[in-house]
Formats: sequence, C-alpha cells, structure tokens
Amino acid sequence: MKFLNELSAFRDHVPADTAARLVDLQARIAPHFLFNTLNTAIALVRQDPARAEAVLEDLADLFRQALSDPSQVVSLSDEVALARRYLRIEQARFGPRLRVQWTLDPLADGARVPPLLLQPLVENAVQHGVQPSTQGAQVQVCTQRRGDSAVITVRNTVPNGPGPAGSGLALPNVHERLRLLHGVRCGFRAGMSAGVFEVQMEVPA
Repeated sequence: MKFLNELSAFRDHVPADTAARLVDLQARIAPHFLFNTLNTAIALVRQDPARAEAVLEDLADLFRQALSDPSQVVSLSDEVALARRYLRIEQARFGPRLRVQWTLDPLADGARVPPLLLQPLVENAVQHGVQPSTQGAQVQVCTQRRGDSAVITVRNTVPNGPGPAGSGLALPNVHERLRLLHGVRCGFRAGMSAGVFEVQMEVPA
C-alpha cells in the first residue's frame, strides 16, 4: 500500500517539465534497446529454433516494459527480473563467454527506480566486456540494503582493456533519470579500476 501511495503521489505531483524529460530520456533508450534485442532473437531463431521460443518469451516481456508508460515507477525487484531476461537472451547468444553472477538482498527489493534502469547497464557490460573478447567476461549485479538506502552495483570485467568508445549516452541517461526521480537522495558513480568497470547507484529504500 505504501508503494502504491508513493507511486500515485509521484505521478500526481511531478512537474510537467520533469515528466516530459523522463519521457524523452526513456525514448532514447527504447529504440536502441529494442533493435539489439530483436537482432538477438532473429539470430537465435536461425541458429537454434529449439531454444528460440523461451528466448522470445523473454523478449516479449522486455518489449512490454520498453513500451510502457515512461513516467511510472517500478520496484527494484522488477528491474532485476527484467535484467535477468535480457541476460538470458545474451547468454543464449554468447554461451560460456558470458558469466553472470547475482548477489541480491531481498531487503532492497522494494526500492523505487525508473523503468529500464538496469537494462542499459547490463547491455553496456555485455557490449564492452563480453562482445570484444574471445575469452568473454564476467557480469555481476548486486543489490544491498544499507540503512534507509538501497545500493545497486553493476560490474563487468574488461579483459581487453577499454575498447572503442560507445555513444556515451547510457550512463548520463541513467544518472539523470535517477536524479529526476529522487533528486539529491540518490547517488551515482561509475569508473574503471584494475580491469573492472563498475557502476554503483544509491536510492532511497
């Protein structure tokens, strides 16, 4: 009930310009996200039809979320479930080159986040860690409740070192969407250290 009340309050009181900005930011994510996942599904259908059905079910759930109301707020547990679906699709594509580790704290599940928060981060991890390397990479997703905050961490090893620069939009996009939702109550940092790229976010729990 508390979650529903806060969701209603967010929708009712968020300034119109902020709501429009949230819509614009999610719109930047969705086309890129849909294009990549659709290409993955097509490749799987051609290469392994027996596995394609389960992957396409995950893809349908991803599409549903990408096309949902961008001004809504979702729970962290929902975002983790969506990231799992995305990584299952990529696992089918990359096989043992993609090694995924989940360390999840149930006490952090109820934290409120913008939709499609984790997906672009795990997509970046795959693109910059797994895809350029013949040996692949490890992707870690961790959540932890710390007092009144939930800490969300996405890490990936980068075996070949920093590769070609991408568009540079995903990280600022995620940061700004968090800021628009939680203001000064959120934290965000990203960087490379000892061959590991890490994004860490902190939101009210």
